[in-house]
Amino acid sequence: MPVYFRPIVCADAKRPADAVSLHGGPLWFNQVEPLERGISHALMPASDMPFEHLQTLSEPHVLAGLPKDRAAIMGVLNVTPDSFSDGGKYSAPQAAAAHAQVMLEAGADILDIGGESTRPGAAFVPEAEEITRTAPVIAALREAGVTAPISIDTRKAAVAQAALAAGGTMLNDVSAMTYDAEMPNVARDSTAPICLMHAQGDPKTMQDSPQYDNVLLDVFDHLAARVAAAQKAGIPKERIIVDPGIGFGKTQAHNLTLIRNLSLFHTLGCQILLGVSRKRFIGNIGGAPQAEDRASGSVAVALKGLMQGVQIIRAHDIDAHRQAFALWRALHTS
Repeated sequence: MPVYFRPIVCADAKRPADAVSLHGGPLWFNQVEPLERGISHALMPASDMPFEHLQTLSEPHVLAGLPKDRAAIMGVLNVTPDSFSDGGKYSAPQAAAAHAQVMLEAGADILDIGGESTRPGAAFVPEAEEITRTAPVIAALREAGVTAPISIDTRKAAVAQAALAAGGTMLNDVSAMTYDAEMPNVARDSTAPICLMHAQGDPKTMQDSPQYDNVLLDVFDHLAARVAAAQKAGIPKERIIVDPGIGFGKTQAHNLTLIRNLSLFHTLGCQILLGVSRKRFIGNIGGAPQAEDRASGSVAVALKGLMQGVQIIRAHDIDAHRQAFALWRALHTS
């Protein structure tokens, strides 16, 4: 059975002599938790873990065009009529472009534009319709002088190709390139980073009855396999981002387990994206049945991601996240 190593990440300014900087940044660790299916292990010194894992955890990981000294905020822009949190508000290109500008002014570093809802129970959208929803918005933003990275949230290669042609610079595939066999070719032939997300099932059925042997290790193994497949297809690892897929074929308990243990995913050697904004489990725990009332809970979970070194936070409420993150940095850097 393989053994996995989860770094116990710390932010205190008083670092012990044996502290290892996580990816060369201000966070550090000097202990790791060995994880093995069916076996419980005590913490061990980081210096005792295999050298290749220690090297992976200490190497810097920064994507071109993104902040080098802090986590990036990815602003969510759904140009769909049925998204769970803002369905229909920004489906018109002018409304979408205007909201994108608002998010950028509030502090978003990346825009993530999606034309097919991935909420539980969502219906399939034909690729031609998805292109019609997304490509004109990207083109309009570029024509308006927007220079920030723009991500296309799609599992379809044709949609990704159209978005890149319109000025997109990043791919975000909720299927981790398992839905469309052409997606690896699109990603390989572009210079765009690609985010590979874990999902169990498709949006229409994923929340029916999600089951795992060990949700943390099962999700890790799936993402490790998808990273390997991407590399085999010719996509350099430095262009790959991983996302554990909170809420995509997971119960509330599954989500909480993954969030508590996010630091494990650093051993994949890729940047980590965390997308929890306004999700149902936040409403359940925080007593906020309406998605638009979940900003505070979303920020609370995002801060847990920052504490574990997550490099990209996907969010709807940009100003709330920017403000909280600025205070977090002020408290945890000297």
